[in-house]
This record gives sequence, C-alpha cells and structure tokens, in this order.
Amino acid sequence: MKAHLHWNGVHMRTLQTSIDPDSTALRAVTLPSVWSDDAAQALVQLTPAEGGPVRLASESARWVEMIDTTPHLPHSPQDAPPVGRGLSCLLLMQQMAPNAALWRNEPDGQPGFIIRLSGFVQDGIFATEHFAACLKLACDSLRRLDAARRPYRSGDLPLFDDPAPRGDSDGPAGIVLLTDLDACLAGLGLDYDSDEGRAIATAITRFTRLVAHAGTATPEKAFSCPQAPDLEQASIAISAATQSLSGLATIETGFSSPGPVDALLDVESCGLGPIFSLVNSQGGLRPSTLERLAHKGLSPEAALALTLDGQTPLQPAGAKAHALMHDAVLPFCDHLPALPEPETDDLKEKLGRGVRRPLPMRQGGFSQRTSIGGHRLFMRTGEFEDGSLASLSLTPPRESPMARGLMECFSQAVSIGLQFGVPLEVFVEQFAYSRFGACGTVEGDEMASYATSMLDYAFRALSEAYLGQRMPDAPAESGEKQHEAPMLPFGPEQDGPSSRPRNRKLRLVG
Repeated sequence: MKAHLHWNGVHMRTLQTSIDPDSTALRAVTLPSVWSDDAAQALVQLTPAEGGPVRLASESARWVEMIDTTPHLPHSPQDAPPVGRGLSCLLLMQQMAPNAALWRNEPDGQPGFIIRLSGFVQDGIFATEHFAACLKLACDSLRRLDAARRPYRSGDLPLFDDPAPRGDSDGPAGIVLLTDLDACLAGLGLDYDSDEGRAIATAITRFTRLVAHAGTATPEKAFSCPQAPDLEQASIAISAATQSLSGLATIETGFSSPGPVDALLDVESCGLGPIFSLVNSQGGLRPSTLERLAHKGLSPEAALALTLDGQTPLQPAGAKAHALMHDAVLPFCDHLPALPEPETDDLKEKLGRGVRRPLPMRQGGFSQRTSIGGHRLFMRTGEFEDGSLASLSLTPPRESPMARGLMECFSQAVSIGLQFGVPLEVFVEQFAYSRFGACGTVEGDEMASYATSMLDYAFRALSEAYLGQRMPDAPAESGEKQHEAPMLPFGPEQDGPSSRPRNRKLRLVG
C-alpha cells in the first residue's frame, strides 16, 4: 500500500498492551514514540480482534488508501494532489482521525472524522486557516467516498465514470465531529465557564457548519463574532468563494461522544464536556491546567503557594457550566452527546426520585462503647465521602436475642433511610429523649451523664458528632425506675387484696 510509505521517517516504538487489564493476552502495538499508552489501547480497540501485532501505519493505510483511490469530485481540479498524505499527516499530529465506522470500514455505519480542537491552538492563537483546510479535506474525503459507494448501496452498477450530482434527499454523506473543546479554550486563555469562552465555542461550531454545508442545498451564512475576528473574516471569505458551488452532499457536524477515537487523539475532555479535574490520573498537572496558569502569569509553584494560603487560582468547571455550553452550541449542531446526570450537584433531586446513595469502599466514622443503666451498648458509624453520616450500628451485647435482633434491624432501617436522603435531624428529633428501658446513668461517654433510653443516648451522641449540636440530659421522672443490672431472686410481694398470702417463712440465703 502506498499510504504505508507516508510514515517513513517517523520514530516509532513498540509496546505490549491489552484492552482488559486483567487479561494475560497482550498484543504488540507499534505507534509513534510521542503517543501515549492510552492511544495504544485505543488502537487495539479499533483493530479487529485477530490476536496479531498492531501497527498504526498498516491500520491507517487501509482507510487512507480507500479514500485516496476514489475519483475526484466534479468541482475539484483533476490534477489535485492526493489526499492520502494530508490525512496521514493530520493523524500523525493527532489533529484528526476517522471515526470507528470509517476506521473499521463498517458498511452500515456512518463514516466521519473527529477533529481535536486543541491541536489547532498555537502560541495562544487559533490557527483558523489550518482548521479550515482540515475541515475541507475531511468533507471532500467523505463526499468522494460517498460518491464511490452510493451506486453499490442502491443496487445499481456504476455504468458511468461521472455520477450525477446527488441531492440531500439521499441523506448526509458523513459526519464531522469536534472534540477537546475545553483544552482548546485553555490554550486560548479562556475559562470554560465564561461568556467569552461560550462565544468562541459558538463561533468555532458555526464555522465548522459553514464549511461542511458549503455548496449544499442548505448553505450557512457568514456570521459576526467580535471575540473571534479571524473566524469571522474566514467565514465571510469562504461564504463568498463557495457561492458558485451546488449539488454537494451535506456533511453533518457536532461534537463527539466518548470512544476509542478520542483516546487515540489523546484528548483531555471528550466533545464539548469540561475538564472536571486539574490533575491527570498520575497526579500531575494537566496540559490545560498549565496553559491556564501560564495565561494568568502563574507558575505551578506560585499556584501551589496560593492554594496553601487558602486562595483558589483555578476553579474547575461544573455540571452547570456544561449545560450552559451545551445550550450555546445546540442551534448549530446536528449531533450532540446527551448531558450526563450530575452525581453530586443534583443529589437531593435524585434521592427524591428514590435513588440510593452508594456507600464508599472505605468509610470513616467512629466506634463507641458505653453503659446505660448498667446495660452495655456498642455504637458504630459509617460516613460518606463528605463526612456525613451514612450508616449506624447499635449492638447491646448482653441483652436477649430478641432485643439484639430488634436493635440491629432498627439500625439497618436508619442506615437505609440515611442513604436515601433522610436528614439526620429527623431521626434525632424523633428518637432523642425517648423513654423506655434500659435507662439510667451513662458511663463511658462524657457527652451525657443520664439517658432515658439507649436510643436517647445514641441519637444525642450523633447530634453532637455530626450536627454540632449538644443536647442536654432529660430530667428523670419521679416515678421512673433505673434499669440497673437485675438482682435475682426478688423478694416476696403481694399481688393484690384477693390474692393468697405467700409463705412468709421463705428467706433469701446469701
């Protein structure tokens, strides 16, 4: 394959990797030395599971050669250079790659390209001309491939060399998706959650659609964007230069969803999603974090000093910023990934719908051993990641099996309620100062000196530990007996006036 020669002179490396970390079956992957190990795993996912070695040059040559051998479009000059070298170069620089359907040559899938926006930021400036050339190359490649495949899909034989122009009724010829938007904004020195950042993202999205729809039945008009004058001028120039074109197939545009192609391009955030963490999985600062610090005139050391001083030099974007960005670009996209449900911001709303909050794998909490009126009680607590109460265990070790079982079932019911969002204040208000045996003097915890029941002590202790509210002891009622450890046997008693007199000659022998 001629496309295989495009990789001559590129320094490669070979490593052993697998999709499943628990699998012992490894595959040898050869790819550029500057590419990460995650890109190697993504390449294995895109390659058919044959078990042999995987070489990026050979795998990419298949789809590059397939596009390069298709006839030129009617409006393109016949002496135009082959597109194979340009496609291979963009893949080498991790700026553009085909989607999974085109990479694997899936007949039922929609072919397309995914473009990494951060790859077009150079020295804080967005390379508009380079980006426009990349978009045009992607759209022309998809239209050429669609024109070559269309007769076979319809069941007709290609009897003529120049097929008739097709209309939009046949469907789009492919799709061009953007990704790594937040890293692109970081390279430009913009915050994801800002009006200017959303304006730049909207301008890039509209520019992509303008290039993709040029010469189709639904062409886009030039737009104005004071925040991005280069994109505005380029849109005017492209709109004027493509007025004479017609009959081209439509190319859909939008943002990508998470997948192996995004990992192959080594993106920091898939599609238009924000970068939620300032550090990577290895604990180092992300390139986007370093870019934003550099634009603020801060070194990593200076940012660390500000953080230790209690200041926040950078604030990661949240789910609300993601939703605002989604709404900003939605009118100019044909395809957008669905917004994920936030796991923490809307937790109360999710709990209201009956969703149980999962317990962390390692829980904090405390254990307390006390004695209430001579009856021992062991109390253990578990906590969520934010330090709030997640589970409760109350065990009276020396009580009857029925009393222990009831107390354990009660503890489980309280734990389930806490995990479904019932506030601890409700339990404290309900069970603090409840009166039943055993009650009496509290030993082993300075929080209380007297408790009207085991539950009274337990929930007053939880109120102090997790709500920061210390509740005073309840006064003992005049007729209330303290349930101390029982002293058997008991002395003789009269059951009532009509009862038989007991044998008063029986005496307790010590």
